Amino acid sequence: MQKGSSVALSVNRSWLYTLWFGWYSRRQFRRFFNSVRVVMDPETLRMERGVPVVFYANHAYWWDGFWSQLCTEKYFHQNLFIAIEEPQLRKHRFFTRIGAFSILRSNARSALRSLEYAAELLLQPSGRQNALWIFPQGELHHVDWRPLGFFRGTATLVSRVLARSPSIYLVSVVSRIEYLDEQRPELFLSFKQPLKLSPDTCPGMDALTDLMERTTAMHLDELKEMVVNRQLQKAETVVIGTPSINRRVETLGRIMRFWRREK
Repeated sequence: MQKGSSVALSVNRSWLYTLWFGWYSRRQFRRFFNSVRVVMDPETLRMERGVPVVFYANHAYWWDGFWSQLCTEKYFHQNLFIAIEEPQLRKHRFFTRIGAFSILRSNARSALRSLEYAAELLLQPSGRQNALWIFPQGELHHVDWRPLGFFRGTATLVSRVLARSPSIYLVSVVSRIEYLDEQRPELFLSFKQPLKLSPDTCPGMDALTDLMERTTAMHLDELKEMVVNRQLQKAETVVIGTPSINRRVETLGRIMRFWRREK
C-alpha cells in the first residue's frame, strides 16, 4: 500500500526519534507541570489488539500531541497515529516522525483524502494495535467552551473503516490543566470505557458525531467535578515534576529549622 501520496504531510515515522521524543516529552512534563495524572477505565486496557481504535479528544492545549505519546508508551504500546490540522503540522513537522499526518478541513476534497489515508493506516497489517488520535473540534478551544462543535470527519472515518473491517473501537479521552496546591499546574487525563462498533451497530454519521460530542461534554464535566472536589483517588500519577521554587524554599526552610534545633 502506497502511503503519503494522498496527503500534504504524511507519516514519516522513525522509531529512534520516537524513543527520543518519549524521553523528551517526560522531561518537558517534569519541567512545566507539578504532575501528570491519568484516570483509566480498566476496560480500555483490555481492548482486543486486532481491532483498530480511534481515541477522540477535546482540543484545549498545545500539549495534546505530547501526552498522546506519553500514554501510548505507558499503557497501550500501539502504532500511534495523530491527525493534526495542516497549518499546525507545518509549524511542527517533527510530529510526522512520531506518527502524525495532516488534515485540512477547510478543503473538503483534501479532508476526504486524509480520512481515507487514516483508514488505510488503521487497517494496515501489524503485530500491534493500530490507534488513531483525533481532535474532532479541529482547532484549539478553551476547555469549558460549549458547544464543542465536533466536525463529521471522525464519523466519516469510522464508516470507511467499517466498510472493510468487522469492528472498531471508539474511546473518549479528555484533558484538563488546573492549579491546585503547587506553583506549577497539574495535568489530568481521563479515558472512558471503549465503545466497540460493527457495521450493524454503527449509527449514521450525524448520529455518531452527536453521540461523540455529547460523550465528550459529559466526560469533561465529570473530570472537572472530580478535580474541583479533589476526588483524585482513581488518578494514577505517571509523571512527577521537578521541585518548583516554592517546594525548594519549603525544603530549605525545614533544613534550616532542623539545623537550628541541632545547634
